[in-house]
Amino acid sequence: MIWALVLFLVTYVLLLFLPKYRAYVALGSALLFVVLGFLPVNKVLTEIDWNVIMMIAGTMGIVTLFIESKMPSLLADLIIQKVPNVKWAIICLALFAGIISAFVDNVATVLMVAPVALNISKKLNISPVSSIIAIAISSNLQGAATLVGDTTSIMLGSQANMNFLDFFVYQGKMGLFFVVELGALASTLVLMYIFRKDKQKIDVKDRTKVEDMFPSYLLLGTIVLLIIASFLPNMPKMINGFICMGLLLIGLIRTMIINRSFKASLNTLKDIDYFTLLLLAGLFVVIGGIKEAGVIDAIAALFVRISGNNLFVIYTLIVWASVLLSAFIDNIPYVATMLPVTAGIAAVMNVDPTILYFGLLIGATLGGNLTPIGASANITGLGILRKEGYEVTPKQFMKISVPFTLVAVTVGYLLIWLIWS
Repeated sequence: MIWALVLFLVTYVLLLFLPKYRAYVALGSALLFVVLGFLPVNKVLTEIDWNVIMMIAGTMGIVTLFIESKMPSLLADLIIQKVPNVKWAIICLALFAGIISAFVDNVATVLMVAPVALNISKKLNISPVSSIIAIAISSNLQGAATLVGDTTSIMLGSQANMNFLDFFVYQGKMGLFFVVELGALASTLVLMYIFRKDKQKIDVKDRTKVEDMFPSYLLLGTIVLLIIASFLPNMPKMINGFICMGLLLIGLIRTMIINRSFKASLNTLKDIDYFTLLLLAGLFVVIGGIKEAGVIDAIAALFVRISGNNLFVIYTLIVWASVLLSAFIDNIPYVATMLPVTAGIAAVMNVDPTILYFGLLIGATLGGNLTPIGASANITGLGILRKEGYEVTPKQFMKISVPFTLVAVTVGYLLIWLIWS
């Protein structure tokens, strides 16, 4: 167990300090766990959650087609044409990014909405920095709202056997969707205060034209089928993955027929983030290895001892430790590691793990908003600004992100405890 723990900690340190090589680190560590005998060879493929891998891959491909259709830009244009000034433009774009990111990958959401903010800033000759930051942190906030909103949500759904509708109502109580939305509503008040002085008039006459509605129907169909599948009994364990991959295949075949070439479909396949998929596959094996070695059970027992077997203390510790850690490290490996730990803690304490699962997801997802490097959406937004010639300091970013995040997390923290304790 000690050597398995040492290898795991080394893996985590390398994941932290070698962000460009995370997938290779995870795969290399997975190989070592097998070679050193921590995980039997016959358990490698079963430890990888193929439902999660297929859901993420399929959703990424469908989102690529959705972005290429220009529908997100049209929706943003329609919103902007209804607002009186810059303050409300930024707030509406941030809210729009949040709503989209509840169903679409956070990075993809930033790539959709940020160009609209840049366009407005250029026409008004103002800095786009604040608006892009607001869009990035808002998109990251609502990733935990639905099953398909973020990789961490998909992992939670798999761990807790939750379907699409369970994120709205779970065991007869308010689900994560409404908790996240109430947190978003509270953090919107923060944005209103921060941008209270930006009252420049706005007039955007150009409207994006959408010539292909099929990708929009494809994304909507994905959501509808996931909902339907959640109602049907005795469905295969990987049904969600099959749905996402099946609809992506339909989209790719249609693209190939329309363009009379496989090249366009190939470009869509190239846009899938295989780096993240390989990272996750490696992490599933690594976590399987430390679980097999008894590390997960030992960590769970340690948490229980520290908390004095008090549920409120352990819940608080998980939420705010997750916020702090996710501010500096990627939340995907963190959540992948902590989900089985929280399950172990709940088993030791003989309590329903739901409150700990929800607390973990709220803390880990929202905590990434604290710093510029805490979430992929933040890094993407700052990358867009850098290309436009704007270098954003941590101070500039955190002036908006810190109050926004603390308010959203506090609301979620209190609501989850009140509902689920």
